[in-house]
Amino acid sequence: MSDELSGWLAQTALPLNGLTAGASTADLQPLKDVLDGVRIVGLGEATHGTREFFQLKHRLLEFLVTELGFSALVMEASASAGPAVDDYVRQGVGEAAQVLAGLGFWTWRTHEVLAVIEWMRDYNRGRREEQKVRFIGIDPQRCGSSLAAVGAFLRKTAPDRVDGLLGALGTLATAYPGSRPDPQRRLVHQAEELLEYLRRHAPDAADVLRHARLLVRAADLVTRARQHEDPEQTVYAVRDRYMADAVEAVLEDPSAKVVLWAHNGHIGKSRYGNAVPALGHHLHARYGDAYYALGLLFGSGSFRARRMWPGPWARPRAGAVVANRIGPGRPGTVEAQLAAANPGDHLVDLRGAAEAPTAVREWLGARHGTWSFGAMVPRWTYRFNVGVSTPAEEYDGLAYIAVSSASRPLAWS
Repeated sequence: MSDELSGWLAQTALPLNGLTAGASTADLQPLKDVLDGVRIVGLGEATHGTREFFQLKHRLLEFLVTELGFSALVMEASASAGPAVDDYVRQGVGEAAQVLAGLGFWTWRTHEVLAVIEWMRDYNRGRREEQKVRFIGIDPQRCGSSLAAVGAFLRKTAPDRVDGLLGALGTLATAYPGSRPDPQRRLVHQAEELLEYLRRHAPDAADVLRHARLLVRAADLVTRARQHEDPEQTVYAVRDRYMADAVEAVLEDPSAKVVLWAHNGHIGKSRYGNAVPALGHHLHARYGDAYYALGLLFGSGSFRARRMWPGPWARPRAGAVVANRIGPGRPGTVEAQLAAANPGDHLVDLRGAAEAPTAVREWLGARHGTWSFGAMVPRWTYRFNVGVSTPAEEYDGLAYIAVSSASRPLAWS
């Protein structure tokens, strides 16, 4: 690493005085200038199971809501079950742990995310409706809530049509994207028939129609292929496009400002493997600099993920969720460069690099190795899985957490 790069990273770093919410925000005050004019702040994560990532997101959410007027948390979580969480944080309906479990993702069933939900409820208590912060799920999968809502409506209005209209759609409660590829898209056709029936017979039932539209999207994802000659037709591309559309729907309110919670791979402004447009790619194309992508990276430690057997023994979602340990990043990785310049927890604003020395801009525009783990990792070999990132193309800023520890699962998860 050149002295110019090391010096710039060290001088630009915004040291974090802590990761937990509720503390002084004096160290975050420079972000007010950085985020001037921004309506969407994407908060990424290099793993779905790092406690410190969730804590920092909680702290940043608190800062963005209380000091910068952000009005919603939109999350890589079930769009179908999201309204139940929103009802809890805005109106106190239900129990926090139960609505969190309803999102259907083990990754969010943690003490850290529960603390976020409970903080949102505390913040909203006693405020006028227009002042309350909302929770919105944007992922069109795990549609059990939508099936229940549509089923209840049909049993009241057309009990003789329930079986015929819902049919095989029950699988959308748990089926995951790409799990049932079908060139004939029969599940999609059935979901579309259901939606069309409801449009004709219940045009004013807005909530039921919203759930029916989600079922169409979920069916689309379930039956999409993972591989296609056109990368934008894969399940991965369509899922991110649907999530971008959901964020756009929130921003139809010109006063809305949203915090986006998702994996680094989703919030990045480029493409997966230079082919599949990420959620952040769509948001940057639609909103320009009003979208700020903050990637969250870590140096070493542990994180929770589901372990899979490699090769022909792989059974998606069959492995146990465990803490996976990993050492420091290899020399030359983004994490190693950040740690060498500033070993503590810190933020770096990359938008300020326009006037940086040439060596800095060249480094930011080059491809480097970086850690990136999803909800599943291959058994034994995950330590050697290093992704590739071009910081200037993917992110507007980076947050570096020196030590990652495993997120803490709720007892009933």
